Amino acid sequence: MSLDAETIRKAPKVLLHDHLDGGLRPQTVIDLAAEHGYRELPTTDADDLATWFTRGADRKSLELYLEGFRHTVAVMQDPDSLMRVAQECAEDLADDGVVYAEVRFAPEQHLEHGLDMDQVVEAVLAGFRKGSADRGITIGTLITAMRHAAHSREVAELAMRHKDEGVVGFDIAGAESGYPPTRHLDAFQLIQRELSHITIHAGEAFGLPSIWEALQFCNAERLGHGVRIVDDITVDDDGDAHLGRLAAFVRDNRVPLEMCPTSNVHSGAAPSLAEHPIDLLKRLRYRVTVNTDNRLMSNVTMTSEMTALVETFGWTLEDLRWVTINAMKSAFWPFDQRLALIDDVIKPGYEALGATR
Repeated sequence: MSLDAETIRKAPKVLLHDHLDGGLRPQTVIDLAAEHGYRELPTTDADDLATWFTRGADRKSLELYLEGFRHTVAVMQDPDSLMRVAQECAEDLADDGVVYAEVRFAPEQHLEHGLDMDQVVEAVLAGFRKGSADRGITIGTLITAMRHAAHSREVAELAMRHKDEGVVGFDIAGAESGYPPTRHLDAFQLIQRELSHITIHAGEAFGLPSIWEALQFCNAERLGHGVRIVDDITVDDDGDAHLGRLAAFVRDNRVPLEMCPTSNVHSGAAPSLAEHPIDLLKRLRYRVTVNTDNRLMSNVTMTSEMTALVETFGWTLEDLRWVTINAMKSAFWPFDQRLALIDDVIKPGYEALGATR
């Protein structure tokens, strides 16, 4: 079977880096805005709105990339809206062949209409449960604190209150420059004491110091994006790669990289897809994973991201299988259940499509 878009669509997928407020359906944004009297959308035509979000995201700046979120967050301020968005997220991912996803969101951004953060989390978890029922997808939730705010300890405590309800870990997100992860050490230390999991946005719009702090001070188990690790790798004229100490540490310790190629191009973290370091890092056997980041903002799916990597770098079905298993190995889900998904779903799924290993 040829490796076309339909084959890729049928392949089992694992997604570790997807933002709930960056993946709404355009029509849902319009519906919720009308329902709640929000009048700041640039258009009420679904196709035009989708184009507007992507055009706004593709400005080669993380700060500019994040501007569109004010509209999606604005319509996610009550339980019914949060449940609907979460339910549709689960449905859309399942329809795209995703068998396991970790979806993240920042509860502190959804309090404008009087909810408390526990109510926000409960509504989202209820939506995920409803949307994933009988659809062949498992969803783990990541609770995110905003790195420019001062609520990370409170958000970490919130995550731990819901860790037996589907919350699998803790994250910080937002603009990196000027907001190092070490500002939130008390939150990370709480997560560690509670034996939960940490992923940190690092090495997206800022360089190696962000990655170093995330790993050495905050004990991140995964790196959200991690694109700038390439700054510690030199490739000579013969094609031989020479790793600096941090780059070697990341590879030696099998630190998973939650890479989001299209989003990274839009935010300016990579100049183009062809120049994205994901292929180099894969060839150097880093634990590379492929992710969407923000499906609405960047107009992507897991299928489209994988297809773009096949077309740009000549990736094979075996390459897609490899990054998918990488992701499942790196998930914050219990070991036995991760292994079952690998052995009973992912490997058989790729074999059925013609993967030879």
